[in-house]
Amino acid sequence: MVYSLKEQGFGSLLITRALDMFKFLLRLILWTLTHTIYRIRISGKENIPKKGPALLVCNHLTFVDPFIIGSCMLQRFIRFMMFREYFEIGSIKWFLNLMEVIPISEKDSPKATIRSFKRAEEELKKGHAVCIFPEGNITRTGNMLPFKKGFERIVKNTDAPIIPVYIDRLWGSIFSYKGGKFFWKVPERFPYPVTVSFGKPLPSQSTSEEVRNAVLNLGPEAFAHRKEESSPLHIEFLKSAKRHLFRFCMSDSSGKELSYGKVLIASLLLSKLIKKRYCLNEKMVGVILPSSIGGALANIGILMANKVPVNLNFTASKESVSSAISQCEIKTIITSKVFIEKAKIKRQEGMIYLEDVLKEIRPIKKIVTTIAVFLLPAFAVKRLYIRPKDTIDDLSTIIFSSGSTGEPKGIMLSHFNILSNCLGFYQIFQLTKNDRVMGILPFFHSFGFTGTLWFPLLSGFGVIYHPNPLDSKTIGELIERYKATILTSTPTFYQGYIKKCTKNQFASLRYPIVGAEKLKMPLAKGFKEKFGIELLEAYGCTECSPAVSLNVPDYKDATLVQTGTKLGTIGLPIPGVSLKIVHPETFQKLPNGEEGLLLVKGPNVMMGYLNQPEKTKEVIRDGWYCTGDIAFIHDDGFVEIKDRLSRFSKIGGEMVPHIYIEEVIHNILNTSDQKCIVTSISDGKKGEKLVVLYTDIEMETEEILEQMKGMEIPNLWIPGRDSFIKIDTIPLLGSGKLDLKRIKTIAKEIE
Repeated sequence: MVYSLKEQGFGSLLITRALDMFKFLLRLILWTLTHTIYRIRISGKENIPKKGPALLVCNHLTFVDPFIIGSCMLQRFIRFMMFREYFEIGSIKWFLNLMEVIPISEKDSPKATIRSFKRAEEELKKGHAVCIFPEGNITRTGNMLPFKKGFERIVKNTDAPIIPVYIDRLWGSIFSYKGGKFFWKVPERFPYPVTVSFGKPLPSQSTSEEVRNAVLNLGPEAFAHRKEESSPLHIEFLKSAKRHLFRFCMSDSSGKELSYGKVLIASLLLSKLIKKRYCLNEKMVGVILPSSIGGALANIGILMANKVPVNLNFTASKESVSSAISQCEIKTIITSKVFIEKAKIKRQEGMIYLEDVLKEIRPIKKIVTTIAVFLLPAFAVKRLYIRPKDTIDDLSTIIFSSGSTGEPKGIMLSHFNILSNCLGFYQIFQLTKNDRVMGILPFFHSFGFTGTLWFPLLSGFGVIYHPNPLDSKTIGELIERYKATILTSTPTFYQGYIKKCTKNQFASLRYPIVGAEKLKMPLAKGFKEKFGIELLEAYGCTECSPAVSLNVPDYKDATLVQTGTKLGTIGLPIPGVSLKIVHPETFQKLPNGEEGLLLVKGPNVMMGYLNQPEKTKEVIRDGWYCTGDIAFIHDDGFVEIKDRLSRFSKIGGEMVPHIYIEEVIHNILNTSDQKCIVTSISDGKKGEKLVVLYTDIEMETEEILEQMKGMEIPNLWIPGRDSFIKIDTIPLLGSGKLDLKRIKTIAKEIE
């Protein structure tokens, strides 16, 4: 002690101690303020070293991220690296200097950048904790941005562990860019819930790719914590409807329009009849209705009756529908007389007609329910009419696979599976109460059920339904009339819209989303040229509820560009979802840039296949769902699908991709239309043989083959002349997907 006083001087020591105490008091005040405004859940706190050096690497959602991180580690003082332009603000610079913030900017000179890195490195060598946000900017798109590699230099000459950190739920707070602006918005709740997840330490030699993946992998766990404040879908709808009773909710091509209040009243009344009269002892109820107000009310009403809606694919074969009914033990099917007559669906035992059911609702019941909805709080309405037995993890629906590659399987989706998809959309779409969804996908299609039924209902904006996705003329008129901003469809249907819809009709669209099949560049180019907006390619599968990844519009201003769309890719994973690429046979993880099997992990992954636990185990390993698609991840995180594993042929021991061959032929034909489809049949000599089914084309087969031979394509990948077979139309499923099962059958029959 005497030596210390002589060495430093008594006054200097007092000043140092006083500053340390002042810093601690400031941190304590900030901790108290932060925990007052926010309700912070900390996960993985045991991964934070209690002493010694550590580099915290975190995603960047808002301006208050450093305060949130700091409030999780009151026992340690953290040096944050900060954007220099904010550091130089005069009114707060004294405070930032006191907190030993390390400024850095892309606009810095090389020498200034090196000085900032060197200072951070020195802090680590002193045994301190440093935090960096390697995205460089707060996200404007809602997605995690690419990581800059600067932090690799900071830890290069140290043995400091890297701690991945993931902040969840701050998107939507006044300090985030939700709504297209910072600050000027009303807080959605108080105190605001936040989850901060600390991952297991990574070695100091870890690359930016490895660290970014580690941060992303914390997303599914963080999203799971949202369950505690979430309710089943129909209860979430009840809350949403109570907040927006008089707001436009839904319409359809019949011209009928309903507010949120009217939809809630009708659903509650319908649920009482379903529960007490028609489906008393049944768990699952079949629905054969198109995308319409009636179809939406039936689904909501069934869930409110504490039963599970199963939307049956009325475009599928009789055998497929019968299989679904049998697997679910369905006794009652809600449908419509008008619809089944128009669609020429054969009547069968157990069908009840929505028109008849609604006629049974007595006027006095309507009056009482209307009074209850408008005067009672949500919890009272729930107690009187619903009395929910379901939890957030219970079954919400069963959607049967299209049967494009085999016998339909019942895919069980929980309430939280669907809700997590909706929450992911909410984070990456800049939406307002004036937005509208154009709902053309059927409810037996997973995105029809999630994206055009529950997403708008839970988000508080409107939806317009039309049952025929091929009716381009009517769809264009409805989009124009209701100023729809979101349209989700397939490449096949978008081809029709390019031909038959006008630019003015699509002028209100901001999110034209395309999925189900790979987006071909001629189609993307044609849509952009006509409507002046990029098609946003998305990717999903029914087993993932369905959305996995999505392109969103780029963010651009005078000084900043953040990429949301990358042509040729399926975008970035939606919030809460993590992806990885593995070797198709060994399942060993592959680095970014290498092709392999795409696996998905997140709260959107299904509960499993109905009554098929063994098949469930085949596709879900340690929580990772095997998509069956061959893909690779770019360095910036964007994902590119190469082909389905089932759409490869093994010819002479080599894997031959069908989609690639189709693209080559379509490029030769200079068309964006689906003029051909490649499949394969067994072959005694080479194992398999390619078959090209095509419709009307204006080029001879010999000319196509001649051009293919001049393109440096392996000979094994070029079909034989006798493998080109003309057919009338390319077989499609009701959802707009290619009917691969039927296509292969046609090829076998013709051969």
